[in-house]
Amino acid sequence: MITAAGGVLLFAVAALAGTAIENTTGSLRAPWPPLLARWMPHAGPGTPTALLVAALVVLYGPAVAARLPWRRLTWAAWLSAMAWTWSLALVDGWRTGVADRLTTRYEYLRGVPRFTDIPATIREFTQHIPGGVPGSWQPHVAGHPPGAVLTFVGLDRIGLGGGGWAGAFCIVTGSSVAAAVLVTLRALGAERIARTAAPFLVLAPAAVWVGTSADGYFAAVAAWALALLAVAAGRGGRGAGASAAALGSGLLFGATLYVSYGLALMALPALAVLVCARTARPVPLAALGIAAVAATFTALGFRWWEAYPLLVERYYQGSGGLRSYGYWVWGNLACVVLCSGLAAVAGARRVLAAVPYVVRQRWRWRTESGTAAGDRSEPPSGPVNSASPLPVTGLAPLVLITCAVLAALLAADLSGMSKAETERIWLPFTLWLPAAAALLPSAGRRGWLAAQAAAALLTNHLLLTYW
Repeated sequence: MITAAGGVLLFAVAALAGTAIENTTGSLRAPWPPLLARWMPHAGPGTPTALLVAALVVLYGPAVAARLPWRRLTWAAWLSAMAWTWSLALVDGWRTGVADRLTTRYEYLRGVPRFTDIPATIREFTQHIPGGVPGSWQPHVAGHPPGAVLTFVGLDRIGLGGGGWAGAFCIVTGSSVAAAVLVTLRALGAERIARTAAPFLVLAPAAVWVGTSADGYFAAVAAWALALLAVAAGRGGRGAGASAAALGSGLLFGATLYVSYGLALMALPALAVLVCARTARPVPLAALGIAAVAATFTALGFRWWEAYPLLVERYYQGSGGLRSYGYWVWGNLACVVLCSGLAAVAGARRVLAAVPYVVRQRWRWRTESGTAAGDRSEPPSGPVNSASPLPVTGLAPLVLITCAVLAALLAADLSGMSKAETERIWLPFTLWLPAAAALLPSAGRRGWLAAQAAAALLTNHLLLTYW
């Protein structure tokens, strides 16, 4: 509770200080810091459904997640997260909340008509990244490798063009992150924790920005890359199925590199997955998949290593060069508090507190067993503490992956390349954090779930977010 109160205080200070700085100097380039949003209390057609979904998950989510057969649970998590995300998006109405979000002058759909000759456009893509040059890309197209805009080009080519289809695609795919996180945890031997985390993943406040931003789709690509890696590396991860999962993971990790430069940081959670599984068995096939994606784009004429420095140049030509690093380096963390929710903040404290225990127990198992890594399936169980008697076999994956996600966020924050707009940019990381709430005491679980829902509902009804 004290940690959650600290999170509330951080967000309040960021909002008050940010408003004062923006009104005085305009250096934050955000109307309602630390969010890109405008104060506009409102309700809409999605309001009743959002309230209903929140109430059902708070009241029945924990019990249903504990009892459903596993396959049904993963589908239920995806469908429930989708209902939550759609209802929040529709609070702003169909056009404002979904159909028009990806059609503004900053967005990807403005670049779709230029791909009449896809190979030629990819070949010339890099030269249009800097601002002020003839044919300079729109900000979001320039700010990402061509895989991002090519996704919407592909939708257009199959007859699903326009903002409505693009928004629906991002919501449907982005909502699947909840299921991907469950699959990852179970594959690493943490089914009990996954079941406990499921309602928190469904009611993630970050759903406000999954519906509707392309970063929700990017988050899904990254989440399923991790999930397939965990399936390939986890117990029973041998044979044709595991090989297919490893190759699929590599292809998706390759795709993450070509939809968002920042998703190179997903290497940290990927490493955590391999450490949890105590094996490097999937690495060769995963590397092959990554190499295949990289080779394809390189052969088409897009060189990642040449494009990124030009992106940095473009970033500092625009708002990135004007925004105050001194504010955003901690204001971004206030966005993480809101997007992941107070339950995730409180759970993250328990995750960090459990790190020494997990390391100690795994080291003790390794030294006492006298076997090479991977020769035994699991270390012995043991209580974390009297308030949370979870077995270390389920605790280690949650602790290690959450710590890797937090490290990735810290690296992105300190880089200075994520000043503002992190409520959407960091979705591939913040959507993982609500799983940490699985370590909270069961007695207050419904209260924490209600806090998650309240954060999203208040944000979407009091503010008009830009994404």
